Amino acid sequence: MKSMAARRSLQLFGVLLLFVPVLSGCWDRLEIDDRAVVLGVSIDEAENEEAARKEENEVSHVRGSLPPPKEGMVKVGVQIALPGQIPLGPGEAGGSAGSSPNRTVWVIHVVGHSINDAFMNLQQQVSSKLFFGHLRIIVISEEVAKKDMSNINDFFRRNAEVRRMAWMMVSKGKAFALMNAAPRLERIPTLYLMSTLDNAIKMGKFPKDYLGQYWSNSSKKGQEGFLPYVDIKEQDNVEIQGLAYFCGERLVGVTKPMEISGFLGLRGINPAGYRAVVLLDKDDLTTAVMTNVTHRHSKIDLSIKDGKPYFKIKVELEANLAEKMGHGISLEDPASIAMIERKQEEGSVQFYKNIIAKTQSKSSDIFGFGEMVRAKKPGYWHQYVGSKEKWQEMYKQTTFDIEVAVRIRRIGMKAI
Repeated sequence: MKSMAARRSLQLFGVLLLFVPVLSGCWDRLEIDDRAVVLGVSIDEAENEEAARKEENEVSHVRGSLPPPKEGMVKVGVQIALPGQIPLGPGEAGGSAGSSPNRTVWVIHVVGHSINDAFMNLQQQVSSKLFFGHLRIIVISEEVAKKDMSNINDFFRRNAEVRRMAWMMVSKGKAFALMNAAPRLERIPTLYLMSTLDNAIKMGKFPKDYLGQYWSNSSKKGQEGFLPYVDIKEQDNVEIQGLAYFCGERLVGVTKPMEISGFLGLRGINPAGYRAVVLLDKDDLTTAVMTNVTHRHSKIDLSIKDGKPYFKIKVELEANLAEKMGHGISLEDPASIAMIERKQEEGSVQFYKNIIAKTQSKSSDIFGFGEMVRAKKPGYWHQYVGSKEKWQEMYKQTTFDIEVAVRIRRIGMKAI
């Protein structure tokens, strides 16, 4: 009898233990209305240093107790979601002509000695606790990115609420202008920016380069980070204008929009979404056609030549004929198709070489060639390279041999 009673007691105790996690599940809950949900962040240089010091709140330090930062004070802008104002229904997702983002988000800016200092000043002005769990966009102005990104990366990497699937980008002008934009296709500017980049990936116009990927690339010894380079156009439309590539923590260059396809081609990233004009006679536009590359494949072989890394890159492109610009060529002739393929191959080889040379001049290996040396030639890496700084110098002297094969699969319903 005693053993049965003891067994029942143990069973009852076990059942009670199962309820313990449930009882404590909501002890630290926080209602969404009690959070200031940050959707987007912009970072610019403070326009007037003296005025910025006067504007700065005495939250983390007493005014005058800290010397001005070497890189200048920062101006941080944020978009905070207004509870109950974010459209959720399918008929309410789009924007309207002349609409203002202030209906759905609250846009505010502060200044500070550092990023964390600026957010401390911001928290002093906002009644609810700032929450970065839904942060989607971080926009850095070009002038800030050219000076130093270390403080920006340090703050956001230490914040556990920041998702690695967010986007960081470099703006051509003031980053704060993107926080105030009112795009016609979306009522929330940050969500419009996010969908612009996500759709660019799906259409083959931009590589996957979320915030976590950028930090990962920047941390590698044999690779540098890159970010989308955007500009705000008329009627608050946003355009992807290229890749902003870095050397360490500083922005050193920007590609042209077309050169993004060169990066994608060398890396063999699919789907392919860019089109190219192929001119058979450089003095006659009527011999020009436009091809639409649909698929890419690249193979990179590494060897050591004259004591330096030597890369042989073979790129295969599948394309469709998208447009014939004149009557200077007949597409019924197979020889004409072969000539188009050959001309595009020749142009692509030089195109890829120019992109690599552009990054070599700035010691910015965004392709990850150094990581390939580190992985496939570990002995050579440890003996002659060993550090990120040495690879930045060696990358300038690295040689490449590029071959391109183009195959036009379809010429469309109208052949002549």
